[in-house]
Amino acid sequence: MSCSAAKDDHLRACETRFPSGSHRDAERAEIIFYEGRNFQGRHWECSSDCMDTFKHFNCCNSIRVSGGHWVAHEKPHYMGYQYIIGPGEYPDYHNWMGFNNCVRSCQMYAPYRGSYKMRIYNRPDMMGHTMEFMDDCPNLYERFRYRDIFSCNIMEGFWIFYEHPNYRGRQYILRPGDYRACGDWGCQNPMVGSFRRMRTVM
Repeated sequence: MSCSAAKDDHLRACETRFPSGSHRDAERAEIIFYEGRNFQGRHWECSSDCMDTFKHFNCCNSIRVSGGHWVAHEKPHYMGYQYIIGPGEYPDYHNWMGFNNCVRSCQMYAPYRGSYKMRIYNRPDMMGHTMEFMDDCPNLYERFRYRDIFSCNIMEGFWIFYEHPNYRGRQYILRPGDYRACGDWGCQNPMVGSFRRMRTVM
């Protein structure tokens, strides 16, 4: 699928920026974007946040990460689908669970070694049935008995919501704060199938 076949704007993700790493972390961070599969064709090396990659490459079909942890976004200005990409090699966009070969902005996020805690609700504005979590959950319905999450409070740590169980489907990244409606984290469908803590090892 070409970059021009990107999904509609209503699938945008949250615009939340992540704190940059320390100067030492930034020196070690690097992500390389390739236009072709299997690390072929035109490529661009990036070591810091970039809100618009268009001038560097036309599309992205493979990625190498030699340091740091990154969030790649489908659209400029940190919009569109979000993909969590850690150190390693990704010879095809399906390897980072991409929906297409568009990467138009990226962010490096700092390592986090603290604790994790959040509370989810099955109604907007922190109402309805609620449950607190401090660990990963591969199947939300089995533990919470609800598939729709309309609001949440992230008390500690960074979390990733997935549309389907077992960490599949669209990804949404949440940092500490109150999210009174699912649109606050960038989605219009409140369905959450699984979630996990965003963890880094530097």
